[in-house]
Amino acid sequence: MRKTNYKILDGDFYINGIKTYTDIEGSDEKIHGLLFNTRFIQGIFDDVNPENSGKYDRFGIKFNAEENTERMIAALKDWYEAGVRAITIGLQGGGPIYTYDDWSVIDTGSFSRDGKQLNEAYKNRLLKVLQACDELGMLVIVSFLYQAQEHLFHDGTAIMEAVRTASEFLRDSGYENVIIEVANEHDVGNFNKHPMISSGEGIASLIKLAREWSGNKFAVGSSGGGGICKQEVIENSDVILIHGNGLRRQEMYDFIMSVHEKAPDKPIVCNEDSQMFGQLKVSCATHTSWGYYNDFTKQEPPSDWGITPGEDAFFARRLKNMISGVKMGENEFYLQGFEKDYHIEGKRYVRLSSLYPEQIDYVEFYQDDKLLYTSFAEPFMLYSLTTWNQNPYVIPEEACEFTARIYLHDGNVRQKTVKLTDLRE
Repeated sequence: MRKTNYKILDGDFYINGIKTYTDIEGSDEKIHGLLFNTRFIQGIFDDVNPENSGKYDRFGIKFNAEENTERMIAALKDWYEAGVRAITIGLQGGGPIYTYDDWSVIDTGSFSRDGKQLNEAYKNRLLKVLQACDELGMLVIVSFLYQAQEHLFHDGTAIMEAVRTASEFLRDSGYENVIIEVANEHDVGNFNKHPMISSGEGIASLIKLAREWSGNKFAVGSSGGGGICKQEVIENSDVILIHGNGLRRQEMYDFIMSVHEKAPDKPIVCNEDSQMFGQLKVSCATHTSWGYYNDFTKQEPPSDWGITPGEDAFFARRLKNMISGVKMGENEFYLQGFEKDYHIEGKRYVRLSSLYPEQIDYVEFYQDDKLLYTSFAEPFMLYSLTTWNQNPYVIPEEACEFTARIYLHDGNVRQKTVKLTDLRE
């Protein structure tokens, strides 16, 4: 007997008949009916390309696909207690941006080349995740297709068959806690080779087919690239899935409001953005569900699925406090990226995380007495490229310490320092 089901009514989510978060005493009415979520896209990931063997033996862990899923499942309860009510996992994974320049070298091995079969190991891992979330009262956004895996299909017909295969498998699984994302960012990268998925009318047809093939049991949608949601997707989705990559708070607000105007009665769920959890304020202001995405700790296999110090922990606290209506307290800071095993072949990805990043004016990053970089916007990254991506830092042989000098809007200056001599390999 399954424990978790959901419905959507007037743009709000109800889990097991209860509007989300109304069961939490003292919870803020503004967030009732929302679906805060985390991007765990690599939750059932594997790579069967023999040339990549051993590539993911790092961060103090030897990669194993089954253990990766089990570790994610073990972490779910803590995320649920923080207020997370859904996770996104992918049948074709996601892009480990700090491992490869070309993600097509990965072969997840999830679908046959004709799209008519789903790998048995993937099925089993997916069922384990659905079961674990069913027990907790969480929903699972199952993302079918990923653009960097497009070349593994024979042709566009095979892509359609893969949507059928996955939809029918979920239909027959017996679980009711599923939301279908037909494609992760249907209009980017290699998807542009196939109008049937990249065009508005094409993806709308696949959304309709996925709904039909899954027996009309689940809400269905498909995300576009950051800040993009085509009219056909809005009109044909049960839940409007959006990505906020690259958008700052004002841009995110304007984007969401433009979608709301076109479909005021449908729920909008952002299931990928960044670790920039200042977006929670936009989520509250627009009555939109927001998804936390930490590309380093959660998208570089083997992922650390726990609530890690710094960004993860601060997001979890902010979410829990926002749900409960807890007022702001004293700010806290953490210099991220210098954990012992958190590097890729010596490359580190350094950020200054803060419980209240909106209180920060700017951050200066120093190696000894040398100013390396100044960051003016959340997330406060060293060598920022986008809101979710940055260039690496390699500890020089002669360097002794690394400092983040934090200039606050109230005029105060704080500092976090790490001794590099303890980390140099």
